[in-house]
Amino acid sequence: MAKQTKSFRVGRVRGDLRGKVWYLTYYDQGRRHRPRIGADLDEARRHAAEVNSQLENGAPVSSSFQSIKIVDLQERWLDHHETVARSSLKTISRYRSATNHLIVFVTDSRVPASTGQFRVEHAELFVKHLRAIHVSPNGHPHSEKRPLRDKGLRYILEVCRSMFHFASQRRHLPPYASNPFTALQIDKIPTEDSKPIELFDADQERQFLEAADDWQFPIFVTLMLTGLRPGELSHLFWPDDIDEQLRAVVIRNRPQLGWQVKTRRERMIPLHPVLYRVIKLCTLNRQSGTLFQRRRFTNSKPPALAGCPIEMLEKEHLLRIDQKEAELQRQLSRVERQQVCRTIWRDVGLIKSDYLRTSFIQICDKAELNGFTSPKMLRHLFATTLQEGRVDPLIRNELMGHSTNATSRSNPLGMTATYTHTRPATMREQLERALKDRPAIVITEEWLANRNG
Repeated sequence: MAKQTKSFRVGRVRGDLRGKVWYLTYYDQGRRHRPRIGADLDEARRHAAEVNSQLENGAPVSSSFQSIKIVDLQERWLDHHETVARSSLKTISRYRSATNHLIVFVTDSRVPASTGQFRVEHAELFVKHLRAIHVSPNGHPHSEKRPLRDKGLRYILEVCRSMFHFASQRRHLPPYASNPFTALQIDKIPTEDSKPIELFDADQERQFLEAADDWQFPIFVTLMLTGLRPGELSHLFWPDDIDEQLRAVVIRNRPQLGWQVKTRRERMIPLHPVLYRVIKLCTLNRQSGTLFQRRRFTNSKPPALAGCPIEMLEKEHLLRIDQKEAELQRQLSRVERQQVCRTIWRDVGLIKSDYLRTSFIQICDKAELNGFTSPKMLRHLFATTLQEGRVDPLIRNELMGHSTNATSRSNPLGMTATYTHTRPATMREQLERALKDRPAIVITEEWLANRNG
C-alpha cells in the first residue's frame, strides 16, 4: 500500500495536510500566509502552482488579501488620517459622518459587511438607500430633516471611494477586484437640486449694513470687504494680524493654539482705506486680544485673558494641558487638546462662528431680507466683486486663499502660478479698484463720520 503524501512543495509554496484538509504556506511581502484549500490533493497542487507563478511574476496573489469588516476598515482609515496624514479634526469628523451612512446601510440590510464581498451592485444599492433617507441640514440635530441633496450624496460616495482606495492599497480587497465605488462614475452623477446661492444686490447691501448695530457693523463690513471665512475673522488677533506698514490683514495658522486656516494657506489681504479706519476705531485703547470681541465684552468687564500677547497665551495653553493631564493621569488626545485650546480662545474674547451666523440672520430679519441665512454668502459676494472688477485670476486666488499649486487640476494657471509672484502694491490697487463702487464703502464712510463726530 502506497504511503499517503502529507506535504509537497511547488517553488516558493509548501502544501501541508492537516487531518483531511490541505493548507498552503508561503510568504508575500514579508507576511506569512496559510490559506485553507480543501481535501483534494490535485486541487491543492493546482492552487500552489498558481500562487507560485504569481509570486515569481510579482503579481498580486489571489489568496493573500485580508478581507475585513467595513466597520473595521472605517476605523483603520480614520486612524490613518489621525496619526499619519494628520488631517484636521473637522475633516476627520466629516469623513466619519459620511462613512457612517455606509456602516448603517450594511448593518441594516443584507448586503455583505466585509471588504472582500462588497461589490459594485452593493454600492449601487447604497446609492438607492441614500436617495431614500432624510438628513438634518449641516448636521444640526434640531433642524427639520429633508432628503439628501445630490451634492451631499456625491460627497458621501467620494469619501467612501477614498476609504475603499485605502482598502485596496492595504490588500483588503481581492486581487484584480476594482474599487466598487469607482465603477459608479461618481463625477458624472448630475447635481440637479443644489440650493442656488443668492447674493446681495446694491440695495440689499445698503439695507443690510444700515440695519446692523454698532457691534455688528464692523464685523460684517470686514467680511464683506475682505472675503474672510467667518472662522478666520473670529481668530484674527490684535495687533499681530494687522500689518500697519502694508495696511493689510494677515491670516495666520496658529497650531500652538489649535487653529489652522482651512487650506493651511496663510495669506495677506490689503485693507481698503475706509475699512482700515474702522479697524483702528474698533481697537482704540486696546492692547491685545481677538480683533473683534464678543458683544458682552464691549461695554463691560474684559475677558479673563484680555491684554495677553500670543506668547503668553501659548504658555497658558501648555499650562492648562499639563493640569488636565495631571488630573486625568494620562496624555490628552487631539480632540481633548482642541477642547483646551477652545478655553484659551474663549477667555481671550473669541466670537463663535455660530453666533456670527445668528447675528447675520438677525440683521437680515431686521432689514426684511428674506432667504439669506449664511454669512458665508458675503465671501461669495466678495469673490464675485473681484471677478466683475476684472482682478487678475492669480490675485483672486491669493485673496480668497485658494490653491495656486501647479499640480492642482482645478487651477487653470498651470505652471504660471509657480513662476508668477504678486507685489503687495499691485494686489492693493486691483482690490481697491474692484471695491470702489460697492455700497458698503459709502455706508462705512457715513458710519465713521457719525462715530467721529
